[in-house]
Amino acid sequence: MQEQENIEEKLYKHHMPRWDELPDIELYLDQVVNYLEKHLGIYVANKEEKIITKTMINNYVKQEIMPAPEKKKYGKTHLAYLIVICILKQVYSINDIKRLIELTIQNFELRKAYNRFCTNLEVSVKHAFSKKEIQNCEKMTEEQYLLKIVVQSFSNKLYVEFKFLNKE
Repeated sequence: MQEQENIEEKLYKHHMPRWDELPDIELYLDQVVNYLEKHLGIYVANKEEKIITKTMINNYVKQEIMPAPEKKKYGKTHLAYLIVICILKQVYSINDIKRLIELTIQNFELRKAYNRFCTNLEVSVKHAFSKKEIQNCEKMTEEQYLLKIVVQSFSNKLYVEFKFLNKE
């Protein structure tokens, strides 16, 4: 139980690096993987699963979900794309992620969109673990709360699919 409370506290306090906090120097692929594992590993409940691999990154580039590296080096733009992809792939298909990123950067500068993504991610995780935003949750058992947020995650995904992903 102590470990569970500790991870909840860590998730609650976790800070995603904003654009200006991403490395100013370009990184090689191994360094990118290490950087992402360091900042995103907390979001993986099953520690046997990899949040990212070199092969995944190469596939994202081949599928044109993110820009190709320049001279085998990755900069802030690449890291921002990869952070967003790593988080969203837990819920959405790669094709849906590509479409969501395209929709977002049509309307917002990448730096601003990325910073907003990080802020919204932190707020959402805090809300999920604090239970403060859900009416009457203090009266719920842990099982009732779990059911509520599982169903809400489906509803949120459904909203995104119907409102944004299925528009032709």
